[in-house]
Parts: sequence; C-alpha cells; structure tokens
Amino acid sequence: MNEPIVESTGNIFADLEFESGEAMLLQMRAKLMNDLREYIETTGITQMEAAERLGIAQSRVSDLVRGKWEKFSLEMLITLEARVGRHVTLELAV
Repeated sequence: MNEPIVESTGNIFADLEFESGEAMLLQMRAKLMNDLREYIETTGITQMEAAERLGIAQSRVSDLVRGKWEKFSLEMLITLEARVGRHVTLELAV
C-alpha cells in the first residue's frame, strides 16, 4: 500500500505536528546550529579554534557540531553567531 505524498509546510517541526510556536522556535534553533556548523567547516578551523572564537569550551563546540540542539537555547545560538561577526535577523511569517 502506498502512502500519500504530503507537501511540506517548509518547517519539518510543523510537519511533525509540533505546536506552531514551538515548531517555529525549533526551526530557528536548527537553522542557527546548521549555520554555525557550516561556518566551522568552511573556515577549516579546529574545534579548539572555534571554541576560542565563540568563547565557549571545546566540548560545547563538539555538542554544536554533533547537533545536540537541546543543549543550546535560541538566545545562546544568536550570541554565538554575533561572536563570529554575523548578524541574525528574525523573519515572521503570518
């Protein structure tokens, strides 16, 4: 039996039926974590160098790279983005 194909809303967390506010928060956190992981990968820095730039312990960089999203608040991720010279903007969809 084939399952019907359902088009995504653009937010995997909403698709998984999280409450809308929580889905939005989780999506923002996931995007920021991914952006920071990409920053570390594309600059070719080590986790120790990333820790120095981000102002956190190397073990926290490891958590970030491994996608341990539950260990990072949205506020902390925005702070880390700012520490590497990035500007975070918030887009609201209505």
